[in-house]
Amino acid sequence: MSMQELYFNIDNGYLEGLVRGFKGGILKRADYANLVQCETLEDLKLHLASTDYGNFLANEPSPLTVNVIDDKLKEKMVIEFQHMRNHAVEPLCTFMDFITYSYMIDNIVLLITGTLHQRPISELITKCHPLGSFEQMEAIHVAATPAELYNAILIDTPLAPFFVDCISEQDLDELNIEIIRNTLYKAYLEAFYDFCSQLGGTTSEFMCKALEFEADRRAFIITINSFGTELTKDDRSKLYPRCGKLHPDGLAALARADDYDQVRAVAEYYAEYKPLFEGAGNNPGDKTLEDKFFEHEVELNVNAFMQQFHFGVFYAYIKLKEQECRNIVWIAECVAQRHRTKIDNYIPIL
Repeated sequence: MSMQELYFNIDNGYLEGLVRGFKGGILKRADYANLVQCETLEDLKLHLASTDYGNFLANEPSPLTVNVIDDKLKEKMVIEFQHMRNHAVEPLCTFMDFITYSYMIDNIVLLITGTLHQRPISELITKCHPLGSFEQMEAIHVAATPAELYNAILIDTPLAPFFVDCISEQDLDELNIEIIRNTLYKAYLEAFYDFCSQLGGTTSEFMCKALEFEADRRAFIITINSFGTELTKDDRSKLYPRCGKLHPDGLAALARADDYDQVRAVAEYYAEYKPLFEGAGNNPGDKTLEDKFFEHEVELNVNAFMQQFHFGVFYAYIKLKEQECRNIVWIAECVAQRHRTKIDNYIPIL
């Protein structure tokens, strides 16, 4: 046992115990078996009340909607996360801040899109993910032009370091919004990877593996989504995060790919990714590539709890909780729309 692990519990023991307790409340297969039997959203509410979610929907008036369930699921996750963040000390608090940055990127991209299309701010704010909210969000609303928006982001958000190096003021007007999102994600993942590498120990071991997977998944998805668009191969390669297993040879091969089969051929060289492409398809009954990636991510994050004395459990818990929210919302949508044929297309966690 390293000295780092010996002293881990002094500052972080309470929080690690807490997050493992939260993880114990994640829905099991038996819970999902009950949820898919529900005939109405009120039935769903009753079944969730018998789990760790308790009476989180108790004050919601009937008729219940899927959007309300989604909002309340996110709210519960954020309350748990903020409780842990409020008790964290360095370097855990910086680590937990890094977790929120991915949600901030999505929120800022949403606000940029809304500002450029003159959408009302009140409408945009309700669509922002609560885990990615920050004190200075109001400052961004005041911005009326792309130049003002750029300055507001640089001055008033924690994402300034990612922005300043990779996006200029002119880009907000000219660049496709998805290119901005992917450019920010690239800078964010590389910075998070460097931070985790410096922490060392089991944290570095697990987190580098998790972030390598995230970087590679983004590289695959960016490549596949670019087919049939105006994005050039050079511009596409600039969006690839350079901290995954694919770097450098796999990314070079992806940059040259012209169709899905060539992307799959690149994955063939990597034992971790080959099975994901083998079982994926878009025919009825097939699992999509996105679902295969989600399944692999769940497996990766469940394994984080096999080891002790590391920060990876906080990242893993949020990712598992996010998947659980997607599962419940998917089942709720199927119940609400009486479209039961695909109700089993969720990703079980435990």
